[in-house]
Amino acid sequence: MVKCDFSGWATRNDLRCADGRIIRKDAFKGQNGKTVSLVWNHQHSSQDNVLGHALLENREEGVYAYCTFNETESGNTAKKLVQHGDVVSLSIWANQLKQTGHDVVHGVIRELSLVLAGANPGAFIDTVMVHGVEAEDEMIINYDENIMLYHSADDPEKEKKGEPQEAKKEKEKEEEKEKKEEKKDPETKTDDDETVGDVWNTMTEKQQNAAYAMIAAALEEKEELGDDDENNKGGNKTMKHNVFDQGAVQESTFLSHADQVDIINLAKSNSVGSLRTALNIYLEQNRETLEHSGMDVDDVLAHGITDIEKLFPEFRDVRPGAPERITRDQGWVTSVMSKAYKTPFSRIRTRQMDARSDELRARGYKKGSKKEERGNMTLYNRTTDPQTVFVKDKLNRDDIVDITDFEVADYIYQDMREKLNEEIAIAIMVSDGRIPGAEGKIDETHIRPIWGDDEFFTMHVDIDLNGAKTELQGTNTGANFSENYIYAEAIIRAALYSREKYKGTGQPDFYCTPHLVNIMLLARDMNGRRIYDTVADLAKALNVGEIHTAEQFDGLTRETSDNKTKELLGIFVNMADYTIGSTKGGEITRFNQFDIDFNQEKYLLETRLSGALTRYRCAIALEKDVTDEVVAG
Repeated sequence: MVKCDFSGWATRNDLRCADGRIIRKDAFKGQNGKTVSLVWNHQHSSQDNVLGHALLENREEGVYAYCTFNETESGNTAKKLVQHGDVVSLSIWANQLKQTGHDVVHGVIRELSLVLAGANPGAFIDTVMVHGVEAEDEMIINYDENIMLYHSADDPEKEKKGEPQEAKKEKEKEEEKEKKEEKKDPETKTDDDETVGDVWNTMTEKQQNAAYAMIAAALEEKEELGDDDENNKGGNKTMKHNVFDQGAVQESTFLSHADQVDIINLAKSNSVGSLRTALNIYLEQNRETLEHSGMDVDDVLAHGITDIEKLFPEFRDVRPGAPERITRDQGWVTSVMSKAYKTPFSRIRTRQMDARSDELRARGYKKGSKKEERGNMTLYNRTTDPQTVFVKDKLNRDDIVDITDFEVADYIYQDMREKLNEEIAIAIMVSDGRIPGAEGKIDETHIRPIWGDDEFFTMHVDIDLNGAKTELQGTNTGANFSENYIYAEAIIRAALYSREKYKGTGQPDFYCTPHLVNIMLLARDMNGRRIYDTVADLAKALNVGEIHTAEQFDGLTRETSDNKTKELLGIFVNMADYTIGSTKGGEITRFNQFDIDFNQEKYLLETRLSGALTRYRCAIALEKDVTDEVVAG
């Protein structure tokens, strides 16, 4: 009596497997009485997958296993699954295989696994590719019969060697059937009244292996002929392969598990990337060691698995659905488009009367003197008319039909809408960057950029690094301040001093490059402490409502009328002072059209609008003079 948690067939003999192999009797005879690990689903990556052990018993029908679970959490879980009938299949992992033709006559079972289901109602061999090693070296054999549970009340001695009663009865039926067939077919008898089975039993193991090879070759020849035998009336009796020319028992090359791990890790590296390349590199680097162990490295390299990538599982999307779009900063775009003032007319006119002259002041009267009229006010008048801005795209209808994992038309539309909004926002803040007269240029007289606008509307202020440094040092000229601290203070000085002349509505927002924000956040005092811990602290110091970073501003420069080069650092503006005008029908409109001649869907997003600042000194453009840097460069 063998004490165990359950038992079952690890493999059965003489079954043709899916790949044409046949496990012959006593192929694993050398492991009779051996104990191997019981594993979950052939997973060797973690010790947690080891569920217990299995005692192997070689029988006439195959290899029987008596299995015992360990006391680990995974072992107890697997035990419950088996007891409840949730898992009913076993599978072996074997290597060091020897074959004659399609017949497996020797091998070593390395572990026995519980699996969810076998691939066939009987047994099958699923070759395990060891990342470039020949396929014959390893195999997995799944057996799909229900495993047998032992309970404390059961008596295993009532069954022959632990064999289930149903299997025993089935075997007796088969034996009785064979006896009847032998009686019916006298041709199976020899001259000495011996059956084929009697003769077979008199053969040595070497003779039986040779016979196996002959039978396998004959079966293979018949499979190759296929239906041609039907057409040849009597069959094609020409043997294309001499069964006696089959090579002797062949033993495949074997790589250890440690070798496999090294090869996989090498394949995962960015410099290699391919499993086949990793195998070749590993074999070359370890040629001397592997050849010393008996491996023919050149044979492995020449006969490695071709197109092993075909055996890998399909790639799966980390984020199912449409591809993730990589875009530039869009948060500031939303702020510009949502906060700008909108009018239902597209032809914009602004008129301002300058009443600041001293000549307009009221005067005191002196008796007997003449009362003089005051001076004239200056009238400022500006008009802005609209321009059409559009984005156009097309898709072949075949592509629309073939792409089934997401709605490609909606995906394209979303991208077009985002690009249209971004282009308008860029034109409003800094201009679209195209040279005058270029194809697709958004005319700056139709959508007037804040950065390049007239001084009447936008104040252009340079930061003064030397002034900031002098103010920080005071009388202590030896004080050592960090460059970031001086830069941050220069920006804040320029921003706050310019605000003294700011005439815009309410509190402005600050639109700048991400780098500028980082410079100020990294500013430290003389004790090494950060001046501003958060962006909110920085916004408070700048006296602005919000700070919006725009990577689109990075590196932008402009040439002034006095031939100086100014680099944009940021823009202070309340977008309520910028008006976007568009008449009914000029708002953003989507057009679809099908081109029957070219089988294409064409898409157009279009708007017609104008834009301009409408208040005196309502924006501040913070700049840095880089004229000397440009000349030096």
